[in-house]
Amino acid sequence: MQRLVQLALDLWGGGTPAPTAPGALPPAPAPHAPDSGALRADSGQNRPPALDAPGPDAIKKVAERDCPPAARPADAPPAEPLGTLLAPAIFRHPRAQREVLLGDALIGYALQRARRRSIGFTVGPDGLAVRAPGWVTIAGIEQALQEKSDWILRKLAEAQARQDKQASGRIVWRDGAVLPYLGAPLTVVLDPTHGFTGQGAALVDEPAADPAGGAAAPARTLRVGLSRGASPEQVRDAVQAWLMRAARSHFTRRLDHFAPLLGVRWTRLRLSSAETRWGSAKTDGSIRLNWRLLHYAPAVIDYVVAHELAHLRVMDHSPRFWDTVASVMPDYAGLRNQLRDQPAPLWE
Repeated sequence: MQRLVQLALDLWGGGTPAPTAPGALPPAPAPHAPDSGALRADSGQNRPPALDAPGPDAIKKVAERDCPPAARPADAPPAEPLGTLLAPAIFRHPRAQREVLLGDALIGYALQRARRRSIGFTVGPDGLAVRAPGWVTIAGIEQALQEKSDWILRKLAEAQARQDKQASGRIVWRDGAVLPYLGAPLTVVLDPTHGFTGQGAALVDEPAADPAGGAAAPARTLRVGLSRGASPEQVRDAVQAWLMRAARSHFTRRLDHFAPLLGVRWTRLRLSSAETRWGSAKTDGSIRLNWRLLHYAPAVIDYVVAHELAHLRVMDHSPRFWDTVASVMPDYAGLRNQLRDQPAPLWE
């Protein structure tokens, strides 16, 4: 062991090291931290490059001297690079003005001064946003962040996982593209002969082959009247136009179904393309619903429809409101979780 320590000193330029446990890595420097009736869809975090490890060759030589290859098991996994082990997670809001270290994560947060009595935290798709009264100091804000660090880090990790899952389901717009429709796969088929009835596109149940030779459920396809050489933008726009027409028809039927059950009357339906809101309701009876809801299973869509109609009776999220929703959707909590945990695919 004395030979091991001496060799490490020689390779790293000498000096008197602080006592360390055998095999311990030198400590890494700490990151520097510079001085209503709406149903939302929780849809910019990033991760840092690995930190460079000082003296990788020297560390490798010392490690091999301490445990030569012949002494290591043949199936032992390779050691993680030092930089990977020490790199902190980074979550940075696109409008971040300040940074704070919470646990092992560096958080860049957007701070807004507001006329309010307490500090408010919001974790959304962009990251952490903080609203604080003007009289609270930065030290006071960051102390509050430390006290809420477990909750903040958990929510940031959940938002990152949701974004990763959403990105993995990105639609490639071409002949044969697959997207979810009413909770099941829908295949896009370009049909230059326009061999179907309807405007622009038509939903068709195609016969499906079953490798086992039994009866198979028909595969749902959307036949789109475009040439095989259509651009991705043309395919996307044609599919979106059809989905929006289908959404209006489906939403209207479900609004007409639930409104009498809730004892309310809706007056107008508008389709929304909002990134962070599934629906909203106004006291005049107008309802706004996101056409992307058509990606979800019918029961999930019913929950959103019932949610917005319930706001025509109770314009808040009080216990009375949730009792109203439960009167027509007893399992609304599970459906709400599905909406939160299953992000709609990206369309860009």
